[in-house]
Amino acid sequence: MCTNFKYPTATDGTVCVGRTMEFPNEIPWQMGVLASDHAGQSMIVPNGKTWQAKYGVVGFSGFGNPQWYADGMNSAGLSGHALYMPAHCTYYEPKGDGTDIGVLDVIGFVLGTCSTTAEARAALGTINVVNKMPQQIPMTLPLHFIFHDKDSCIVAEFHPDGMQVMDNPVQVATNSPYLDWHLTNVANYLSLSPENPAPITIGGASFAAFAQGQGFRGIPGDGTSPSRFIRALTAVRFAQVPADQAAAELGTIRTLHGFDIVAGTIEEPGIKGETPELTMWSTVSDLTANRYLVNVYADPQWFAIDVSTTDFTTSRVAELDGPRAKSMWVATFHSACMRILRALSSRLGI
Repeated sequence: MCTNFKYPTATDGTVCVGRTMEFPNEIPWQMGVLASDHAGQSMIVPNGKTWQAKYGVVGFSGFGNPQWYADGMNSAGLSGHALYMPAHCTYYEPKGDGTDIGVLDVIGFVLGTCSTTAEARAALGTINVVNKMPQQIPMTLPLHFIFHDKDSCIVAEFHPDGMQVMDNPVQVATNSPYLDWHLTNVANYLSLSPENPAPITIGGASFAAFAQGQGFRGIPGDGTSPSRFIRALTAVRFAQVPADQAAAELGTIRTLHGFDIVAGTIEEPGIKGETPELTMWSTVSDLTANRYLVNVYADPQWFAIDVSTTDFTTSRVAELDGPRAKSMWVATFHSACMRILRALSSRLGI
């Protein structure tokens, strides 16, 4: 399960998007770079979708393929996020007309060719996401996609009657069910407030809150998608407007950590039986400063990639060497020290 939101815009105009990735530790993640002149093609079916990129992409890719992304942002300030969508995702039969694309190719295609959510919406209208998974994928990946630019957010969902792309007015997303259900559910939590309720008198007796925080009484605290949607929406709705870039990035990070999952709190079926769900990694896409910040389960340190200075002449992935990487499938940026960060920076050209 995953959580995605846009933090309040800072006084200096900084716009940050936060995202967590909750999943069993069963996917080999890398940090990917997709070249700004990448000639893309989805190889999942014959005559798959082709495209010519205009923008470089940085993000979390998988299985050693720099075209397969679960999260990322491009050099134009557009971010893309694939979130799990169990029981609410229907991919489609191939058409063979050049529109067919694999679900893992979608972010690379959109971020490589689009600079705004309006352009992303138009690009999504040219693809048919097929019900085929590469042989490297050991599990079904029902997904939906969230795209943010500085001003807006759109969501692409795969309904039985076809893909639907819609505006997301609250700019928050989690998982199942569909977005319209989550927006309807907001009406059940209209009384939430950062302020304590006023004292009342009943039968001559006065009753007042014992301590601060009673305004959030009733906010759901479990890990389900509907509950996380309400918590994320409440957090960003009442967050103080940050003053500048540093405050916006830090506020986004602090909010993200409120959704961290540690081993033992959620168990789910995995490839080898019951396995813990974990917050494998989290990201902050600073869409104005062109910075992509990452944090992984094995290391509390956050690291920032300067997208403006990243070398986008070649497509590549980078993995982390060392015993910590061998003990986990997360493969990038859970370094023990700045020396490893510098080594990765050299290999990625950032």
